[in-house]
Amino acid sequence: MAGAKELNRLNGEINSCVKCRLFKTRIKAVPGEGTLGCEFMFLGQGPGREEDQTGRPFVGRAGKLLTGLIESAGLKRKDVFITSAVKCLPTPPLNRKPKPDEIKACFPYLLRQIEIMRPKKIVLLGVVALKLFFPEGSLKLLRGKWIQKDGLDYFISYHPAAGIRFQKFKKILAQDFAALNNEN
Repeated sequence: MAGAKELNRLNGEINSCVKCRLFKTRIKAVPGEGTLGCEFMFLGQGPGREEDQTGRPFVGRAGKLLTGLIESAGLKRKDVFITSAVKCLPTPPLNRKPKPDEIKACFPYLLRQIEIMRPKKIVLLGVVALKLFFPEGSLKLLRGKWIQKDGLDYFISYHPAAGIRFQKFKKILAQDFAALNNEN
């Protein structure tokens, strides 16, 4: 159970992190949750208000949509790992896009999560997640595609929050998630 111990240690570091300004306004850090050795890791932008209160990723409206999308792909939420680019709620203003220095402060945590979790496939949800691994990439051009890089398979899609705001993105997300278990 070395992986579980490493993950618990890392979660402790994340929960007590003071590397950027976000620790000053957070209620709880949101390291992520899921199963060690999972096939899929889902990576979003950052926690929202409900995540900040619970310490759990994707539990608000976008999280409910994400859970439904995961299930529509024939997966179970408990069998994947879900996390975000930043581990604390970006404020003020509430739910703003994380700033580059905040993302940079959290990025080593994410890399360690990937190392510990060893997912086979990483689903990048939205432009913030995309830019972490493909800085020159365009969400519009790469969405719905599998890309191999550094021994990992990445799938790019919109963030579920886009599906909450706009019906057309909800349909695109459904199409994308239907393709998750197809050959990449």
